Amino acid sequence: MKSIYRYLRPKEWALAGVVIAFVIIQTWFALELPERMFIITKLVQTPDSPINEVWKEGMYMIVCAIGSFLATVAARYAASRVAAVFSQRLRSMQFSKVSLFSMNEINKFSIASLITRSTNDVTQVQVAFTAALQAVTMAPILAAGAFLKIWGMGFEWTLATSISLVCIVALFILTLVLVMPKFKMMQSLTDNINRVAREGITGLSVIRAYNAEDYQKIKFERANEELTGTTLYTTRAMAALMPAIALIMNGLLIAIYWIGAIVISSAGSDEVLTLFSNMVVLSSYAAQIVMAIMTAMSFFIMIPRAQVAAKRINDVINTEPSIKGGTVISGNPNLKGTVEFRNVCFRYPGATDYALRDVNFTAKQGETIAFIGSTGSGKSTLINLVPRLCDVTEGQILIDGVDVREYSLEALYDKIGYVPQRSVLFSGTVTSNVAFGGNSSHESTDNDVKNAVRTAQGQDFVEKMDGRYESEISRSGINLSGGQKQRLSIARAVYKRPEIYIFDDSFSAIDYKTDRALRTALKKEARGVTSMIVAQRIGTIMDADRIVVLDKGRIVGIGNHRGLLRTCSVYKEIAMSQFNEGELET
Repeated sequence: MKSIYRYLRPKEWALAGVVIAFVIIQTWFALELPERMFIITKLVQTPDSPINEVWKEGMYMIVCAIGSFLATVAARYAASRVAAVFSQRLRSMQFSKVSLFSMNEINKFSIASLITRSTNDVTQVQVAFTAALQAVTMAPILAAGAFLKIWGMGFEWTLATSISLVCIVALFILTLVLVMPKFKMMQSLTDNINRVAREGITGLSVIRAYNAEDYQKIKFERANEELTGTTLYTTRAMAALMPAIALIMNGLLIAIYWIGAIVISSAGSDEVLTLFSNMVVLSSYAAQIVMAIMTAMSFFIMIPRAQVAAKRINDVINTEPSIKGGTVISGNPNLKGTVEFRNVCFRYPGATDYALRDVNFTAKQGETIAFIGSTGSGKSTLINLVPRLCDVTEGQILIDGVDVREYSLEALYDKIGYVPQRSVLFSGTVTSNVAFGGNSSHESTDNDVKNAVRTAQGQDFVEKMDGRYESEISRSGINLSGGQKQRLSIARAVYKRPEIYIFDDSFSAIDYKTDRALRTALKKEARGVTSMIVAQRIGTIMDADRIVVLDKGRIVGIGNHRGLLRTCSVYKEIAMSQFNEGELET
């Protein structure tokens, strides 16, 4: 857990020092109170004691109580502030690192686990850090100070207190041994219930369509019961600890008064007053010792979960992305917009066979090159290699004559307008979603948003919305239809004005009429821009300059629509499944 504290900055360490100073002041005031009580007890029991001395000591006790209160408030405020800033930094560091992850790293951790690590895990570290700043300082000072006060008041009382402390510590160690493994399990169980709950929420429509509510309910209940059972086990163990400590504490108080009664009854008259005062004050010191131990215990109880949480946070922060950028920021201007695949092979991590093998082709500036093939033929995998969502296993991909791995990531992404297979929109407005795809190489205006939406054939529905371009878009665009989401995703790519468009089956939710109008507008708007299109519909790609036909990860045909109908059986088979011969010839 210590390794995570290296992310604290000097200013926060200084504030942590202030917390410790306030805790020491608070502890000193707490230890002074019983001492003043001892003096007052002696004054009250001594005949002819001046009343003003009693008042003086009483006022001193009030000052100590107020001072302890103010020091406690200041310490907790400062500790909470340091912990909150620290947790904010940990969340930001994780978010920044995750944004650099490729799918390899995302799959390694899982989305549910990454959510838990940036929320629940950070909270565990934050709570433990807040407790550490106070408990680690206060508990030993308070316990040691109170024990030293008791030490000078009598051997019998010291022995009784020592036995009680040994019993409490032994009980705590036993409890910790029993619950520590369960505490370590709780974070992974939290991951699991987040994963199951997320699946149930995101797949709600499918679950209902297949009447699978009972299956999902059983699945969730299994995860829920596992987490609940572990939590109940640890909670019951800790719940039993507190009454046991209270029993030992009450037993100590009884022992103090019992020993005091025996000692006082056998003492001389001149010692009775001192012994009685000692007995009264000693009970306060004993309570402080027990309180210090309970404070320390509450901190040590947090440590197992906090240690696991800190390790999980460090795992994310210390993971190096497998895809790193180079230093090149621009390619050969004479090859602008050119994409070349040279002997490209790709295999997913852990897979035994290649998803793509020996892929060779060149897409020149201004060309529209399309990819088609059966499901699982490697179309999406192929174009995902261009923006480096994955890296090639063998071979090279060149943009503007430069290997994509040599570009800085920002320079590479500025060249590409990417429309994914699944339309992704963010909570905000139409404008913020379209302008999300801005290009750092040139300035854009509000008119560019409107032009992009018009090109993507979204003007008709956007301008009918209540706020038009400032209309609210819900998270993931759930207040829009599939076709509307796709058109806004395409508008986002158009707004960017890239060198290369990548459309990963981005026209599937759009009707044929809109599809035709959109591609016509794109051809006019994106003149001189290279377009790479993955599609299932022949109608979407039949006008492409070249069509690449894939089968089982290999290229089995390259050419235009008419040429492939004659020379490529795979392409003809796909075409015949969508059109009759007469329609194909026209």
